[in-house]
Amino acid sequence: MEGRPRMTKSELIAHLAGANPHLRQPDVELIVTTIFDEITAALARGDRVELRGFGAFSTKARDPRTGRNPRTGETVEVSAKSVPYFKPGKELRERINRAAPPASRRAAARATA
Repeated sequence: MEGRPRMTKSELIAHLAGANPHLRQPDVELIVTTIFDEITAALARGDRVELRGFGAFSTKARDPRTGRNPRTGETVEVSAKSVPYFKPGKELRERINRAAPPASRRAAARATA
């Protein structure tokens, strides 16, 4: 993923504010923050958040396990926990694949030929 463009939360807010001049930037920031906070709160409650065409946010349970400290090699007990999980929707997957850079499409075509 190195060298690939990324978008931070503040860049997302600036982009949305620029694309919607009828909204003030502080209002866009409040909207984006509220959406992220609501998704986070729902996941913390164990709920699933589905955004049709975009994808679904949920949590997955991880069992306790024995891990290893990479620095010392010492074994460490890792407790059970829940981790966030995102499953992209069909429309999002299709849009991403249509927008693939030409070099990636050429490589994919060579791989299937």
